[in-house]
Amino acid sequence: MQRLTTSCGRDALAHPPSLRAGRPTPRTRLLSRAALAGALVLTSVAVPASVAAAAPAQSPGHAADPQDAALAFDSSAYTTITVTVDGRPLSVRWYKEICYVANPVAAAAQQPGGPTGGSTTIPNTACGYQSMNVFVPESAFGDQRAPVYFAVNNSGWMASYVRASVTANASYSSAASNVGAALKAGYVFVDVAGRSRGLIGADGSSPGKAPAAVTDAKAAVRYLRLNDAAMPGSAERIVVNGTSGGGALASILGASGNSAEYTPYLTAVGAAGIDAKGRSTLRDDVFAVNAYCPITDLGNADIAYEWLYNVLGTRATTGQNPSPEEAAEMAARFGAYEKSLGLRNPDGSRLTAATMLDTVQQEVVRSAETYLEADPAHTIPPLGGTFQITAGGTTKSYVNDWIDVDTATRTVRSVDMARYLAFVATQTALKTTPAFDAVGVDGNTTSRTETNLFGPPTQTYLNYTEFGWNHNDVPGDGSGLDDTGLTWKQYTAQHSTTVDDQIHLINPMDFIGTKADTAPNWYVRHGTRDRDTAFTVSVNLDRALAADRQVEDLDYRFAWNQPHAGNYDVPEAMAWIARIVQKAGDPLA
Repeated sequence: MQRLTTSCGRDALAHPPSLRAGRPTPRTRLLSRAALAGALVLTSVAVPASVAAAAPAQSPGHAADPQDAALAFDSSAYTTITVTVDGRPLSVRWYKEICYVANPVAAAAQQPGGPTGGSTTIPNTACGYQSMNVFVPESAFGDQRAPVYFAVNNSGWMASYVRASVTANASYSSAASNVGAALKAGYVFVDVAGRSRGLIGADGSSPGKAPAAVTDAKAAVRYLRLNDAAMPGSAERIVVNGTSGGGALASILGASGNSAEYTPYLTAVGAAGIDAKGRSTLRDDVFAVNAYCPITDLGNADIAYEWLYNVLGTRATTGQNPSPEEAAEMAARFGAYEKSLGLRNPDGSRLTAATMLDTVQQEVVRSAETYLEADPAHTIPPLGGTFQITAGGTTKSYVNDWIDVDTATRTVRSVDMARYLAFVATQTALKTTPAFDAVGVDGNTTSRTETNLFGPPTQTYLNYTEFGWNHNDVPGDGSGLDDTGLTWKQYTAQHSTTVDDQIHLINPMDFIGTKADTAPNWYVRHGTRDRDTAFTVSVNLDRALAADRQVEDLDYRFAWNQPHAGNYDVPEAMAWIARIVQKAGDPLA
């Protein structure tokens, strides 16, 4: 589905009005944010010598700034490597681990090892979480018009140490690898590291608290803008790619372009384009967003999840309802939340809790029929047939008892939503209750949910939802009614509270349709087998984007038979990027 609207342009001084009644007004507690931003810096280090090169090219009217001068791009500091794309050798210039901020936060050498536990040793403690690897294919060596494929890699909202998706002597297929496809198309490929939850600072603190991931992504964009004249590729054609937490980061980066609310945080890390008076002199809006299964709107993600998997009794049906009263309490809040968004479907009907299931069903039908139309060889098992699903190297069979397809017309006759949701919850077990803010709730201290994304850097975690806060009963963790003596409403009513700011600053729904410069192009996919976040989350994102006059091209769809994953549709996604780039014309014009 593509929806085209007229463009409002990228002029940061001319914004469209808010388009929808009920849209939450962005918070403007800048003093509170400035204090939090300052706290998030903590331990900083000297800028690595690799970034202290010649003075960067300045944009028209942009006076030279000492900090910006320290963030110059050294066009000679590259290593040439060779890779193979579709069987053909390709030379690539690798600009290694460019530190994109002037005041990087020092990290501990030992960092958490990921979902399997343990720890990992990082070699670049000075700027390994605020660096980027830039890979330039030979066709773009002198091309300042080439798009920049900006890959964020923070799955699960976890901190992402700098990585190199392009490796010497590796082979890539442009049909299956977004890396290979981007290089073949002549795009500059950028791997962007960023602070976020789980990061351990050199002083033992947690300097990745929200909105650190967004701050760092914006700082990386600003680095590219500062050095646009000296670097291959165009900072006016940045396409942000991400999956899961990365999809969420791509979404908030795309939604909040040039918002002054981030200025204190950008100032704290020494981002490019902040003058001595704390004013922004560079832009951080982006051209396009390519997001998969984005984990957005964390402040309301639990109520959306419990509503979806309780409204038709999915948790009970699949035997995954250990806390029925708590699940029901959260689910009951979904109606008021959805109404507050004031969203509409493409036919003009209001999107509410009463219409949401029908809306999700329509998206499932559209996904299936799009899949069948794409290739005559594509089939969907008949009722009573089986889906063969491979996960973790094991293939299992699941009876199709929920979707009925007319094989002659290749259209969907019906979808049984109760059985569909049970299918989703059976092939991958549902998350805990709560699904996203579980730490500290009813004694739960082992959950790996997003609770540690919030709070001050001196505290391991802080509950960030009303339910999580009021149900925290772990003594001494500094979170919840039990430790503070304050209910969630009392706590967030305090002027000194920053967790509500943190929630807001990573939520694209709070910026779409406001004075922020929303990216004009969006490609969003959410797998029909994805149980990691509620389908309602991406539906709401799509409908909000459709109402924003700044959005020119919106390509949203459920991806047929895909789990919580991304970059499974490389040819389709890359064709979309090529089309919007061609439509936009010469970025230097």
